[in-house]
Amino acid sequence: MMSAAEPAVAALGVSKRFGATTALSEVTMRIAPGETHALVGRNGAGKSTLVSLLTGLHRPDGGEIRFFGEPAPPTSDRAAWRQRVACVFQRSTIIPALTVAENLFLNRQAVLGPIRWPALRRRAGEVLEEYGVGVDPATLAGDLDVEQRQLVEIARALSQGARFIILDEPTARLDGTAIERLFTRLRALAGSGVTMVFISHHLQEVYDVCDTVTVLRDARHVLTRPVAGIGHDELVAAMTGEAVGLTSVAPRPPRPASAGAALRLDGLGLDGAYDPVSLEVRAGEIVGVTGSGSSGKVSLAETVGGLRRASVGTVTAGGTRVAAGSVPAALKAGIGLVPQDRHREGLVPLLSVAENATMPIADRLGPAGAIAPGRRRAVTQSYIDRYDIRTEGPDAPVNSLSGGNAQKVVLARALSTDPKVLVLINPTAGVDVRSKESLLGAVRAAADAGTGVLMVSDELDDLRHCDRVLVMFHGRVTAELQAGWSDTDVVAAVEGVPA
Repeated sequence: MMSAAEPAVAALGVSKRFGATTALSEVTMRIAPGETHALVGRNGAGKSTLVSLLTGLHRPDGGEIRFFGEPAPPTSDRAAWRQRVACVFQRSTIIPALTVAENLFLNRQAVLGPIRWPALRRRAGEVLEEYGVGVDPATLAGDLDVEQRQLVEIARALSQGARFIILDEPTARLDGTAIERLFTRLRALAGSGVTMVFISHHLQEVYDVCDTVTVLRDARHVLTRPVAGIGHDELVAAMTGEAVGLTSVAPRPPRPASAGAALRLDGLGLDGAYDPVSLEVRAGEIVGVTGSGSSGKVSLAETVGGLRRASVGTVTAGGTRVAAGSVPAALKAGIGLVPQDRHREGLVPLLSVAENATMPIADRLGPAGAIAPGRRRAVTQSYIDRYDIRTEGPDAPVNSLSGGNAQKVVLARALSTDPKVLVLINPTAGVDVRSKESLLGAVRAAADAGTGVLMVSDELDDLRHCDRVLVMFHGRVTAELQAGWSDTDVVAAVEGVPA
C-alpha cells in the first residue's frame, strides 16, 4: 500500500552508460505529487539522459524508476508509459500537416471506434476547453504559433491520463507575454494535482514557477533544494562548479568615429511583418534588436540574412547592395547568419561537425574546388579549439552534440567566411550558462576584429553586450537605448509602456 508521503515520481540511484560514456551516475531525484520540480544543469550534465529514463525511452543500467511507489512498466509497454508520463520537448512533436484534433488523438482513434470526424472534432474541442487551449480543433497544426503548439501538446498528454509532465525548455521560443500566460496555466495545473519537471536554462523562470530544484553536473546529482532556500549565485555555482561571475559584462570601448558602415538598411520593410526600417551598423559595432514575438524583429533579421524577401527597401553590406531574398547573395556580400532554429535552419543533422562547420567555405578546402579531407578536419579542429566545442572530433555527427555545442557549430560556420556582418537570432536560446559565455565571447571577439553585429534577442543578458539596443513594437522601431540602460527601460519599451 502506498504511503501518503510516497513521491509521485522517483529516480533512485539511476545510472546509464552509452558505450564508454557515463551519461548518468547514481542519480536520485524524488518529486512530490503536484510539485513543479526544476531540473537544471549545463549542457551535457545528464538532463536529457534522465528524461529518457523518466519517459521509458531507455532503461537504466542501475537503480530504478518508480511511480507512486510502484516500479515503472517495461520500456516495451509504451501505452503504460503514456498513461504515466508525457514530455513536451523543445522541438515540437506536433505533426504540421494534421489538424489539431488529429494530433490530439494520434494513434488513439480506435478508442472512438471507426473514425467519425465530427465526433473526433467534438471530443477534441472538449479536451481543448477543459485545459484552456483556445484553438479550433479543425485548424491545421502547422498554422499554430509556438505557444499554441505547446499547449496542444500539454492537452494531448493530459488527455491520455498522464498526471506527470516533463517540460523541456518550454519558453525558449516564447516572448514575455506568452511566457506569463504559460506560467499561469502551469500554476493552475499544479493546483489541480499535476506533477511537473521543468527544464530551463533561464534561472529566473525556476524562481518564478518552481517549488524545488535539482542540479546535475557531470552526470551526477549535486543538490536538491526548495527554490525559496537557494540564491541565484549559489545555484549557478552548483551548476558550474565555479565561483559566480558569469553574468558580469565588461563595457566595450567606444567605436571610433571613423568606422565605416558594415550594414545599412534603407527603408527596409516587409508587408505584414514590419514597417520600413532604416538603420546603420558600423564596423565593430554590436547593435541589439528586441521586442515581443509579434514585433517583427525576427522577420527583420531573416530579411537581412536572405531568408525573406523585403517588400520595400534595400540591404547594403560593406558597400555592396544585397539581392533580396537570397541566402547565397547574402553570403557573397559578406553576411553571416545564425538562424532562429538551429535544428531546422542551422544544421544538417546527418552530417559531421566538420561538414556543417565548413559548408560555406567548402570550395576553399582543396585544389580546383575539391575538398581535401585532411584540410577540412584541420580547419574544423581550429574552430573546435577557438569556440570550445565539446565533441569527440571533427568527424563526430553533429546530432551527437548537446544544444550549446551544436549552437557553437552554427556560429563557427557563420564566422568561417570572415563576414563583414554577423546576424544573430536568439543566439543563446536553450543553452547553458557556460555555453552562453562562450558564444557571446566569440561574438564580441568578432566585433572587436571589425565585424558589424546585428543581434536579435529576447535575453537581457545577451543585450548587455550591445553598444545600443533597438526596441520594436508591432512592426515599428519605437525606442533606441544607449549603453547603460536599465532592465526596466527595456521591459517597458518591449511591452509598449510609455517612458
